Amino acid sequence: MAWWQIAIVLVLIVGLAALVAVSAYRIGRDAGEEKADAVIADPARQSLFGADVPVRAAERGLVETMPDAIIVCDHTGKVRYLSPGAKSFALVLRGRLSSDEIGDILSLVVADGTVREREVSMSMDHLDRTNAPELNGRGLQPGQEVPSDTLYLRVRVGRVVDDLYAIYLKDMSDQRRFETMRRDFVTNVSHELKTPAGAIALLAETITDAADDPDAVRYFSGRVAKESSRLTELVRRLIDLQKAQSMEGVVDMKPVHVMDVVRDAIGENQPQADARHIDIRLTLNGSNAPLESAGAADGDESDIIVMADAESLKTAVKNLVENAIHYSPEHTVVAVGVARKDGKVTIRVVDQGIGIPAESLGRVFERFYRVDPARSRETGGSGLGLAITKHCVQECGGTISVWSREGEGSTFTIELPSPPPDESQPADDSQDASVSL
Repeated sequence: MAWWQIAIVLVLIVGLAALVAVSAYRIGRDAGEEKADAVIADPARQSLFGADVPVRAAERGLVETMPDAIIVCDHTGKVRYLSPGAKSFALVLRGRLSSDEIGDILSLVVADGTVREREVSMSMDHLDRTNAPELNGRGLQPGQEVPSDTLYLRVRVGRVVDDLYAIYLKDMSDQRRFETMRRDFVTNVSHELKTPAGAIALLAETITDAADDPDAVRYFSGRVAKESSRLTELVRRLIDLQKAQSMEGVVDMKPVHVMDVVRDAIGENQPQADARHIDIRLTLNGSNAPLESAGAADGDESDIIVMADAESLKTAVKNLVENAIHYSPEHTVVAVGVARKDGKVTIRVVDQGIGIPAESLGRVFERFYRVDPARSRETGGSGLGLAITKHCVQECGGTISVWSREGEGSTFTIELPSPPPDESQPADDSQDASVSL
């Protein structure tokens, strides 16, 4: 075969091979496109938000914006994903579930594939609370909430796919605390109303039986009057508390002269203080101030102004002074101090009374809580005064804190933001007069 014949054969072979390769490429490409289209068209492989949304980004965005915390793990409890909200519960240790209760729920789901939901409670001792405020002799700090020792979680566990299981966590601690407070409130109201009402009925029967004994009638009539006053005080406090709560968000916030409000609150408590021979002293920025506004130096008080509801603020201060008088021995001093510093106005009420035990400091602002129930019955206390005070202070945008030591007395501090002087001046004298009732 001549050389040119060999060359022609080689060219034909190469051309045929190229044709086969091109055909195979086209067939493979078409098959790949068909398979890809089938995969894209499969709803199970698409993002929930549309075919053009990346699945991984959509999954992460969905999980991280859900209100419930999520943990994804395998059947052994090895964690594959932990949402930001789940980290605060400290349920994962060295990459594995550390809660035996949640682990038991997971085991049941792994066994039969049934989605299970349960509420679990656990101690908060395992949580990282290094930055949490503590209750001690220094008392509650401004704005501090009472720490809880128990964490309540609504747990829902279900299989996602293959060997992956999702654990949904919802913190129910606040809801359980509110439910407990509501039950206690109803129980306490029923008890507090029943006690004086029953006493009045019993005393009325006794007076009827002792109608021929004037001294007995006089004595038991006085008891009836005392129980009636106690019942009236309780109802008044309940109305005040309901009024404060119903007015939430609609209080009349305006510039208020703090010293005028404080003097009004002291004046309303002066008769009780005189009856117990208790001296009430008022200070302004550490210096003595007169109890009557007529003797005050206007220049010294002109910048002691806050944006607040005057009635709410007066109620708060009045309750604190009233408590200080009730829980102080006779012939002692109750000091009320007002000061402005660093853009804040503080009102402190200091007494030399019996003090509050450290274990009770975190509960003194609860409704119906009494440190000494026997003394409260003797003085006619309702257990609502400090709850109303706290609510009024918060409505004015402030905070309240307490320091106390048994046998030494207590200090309650109201702290309110104070606007710059040019933003806080009352519009006219009529507004000043409306503050000082």
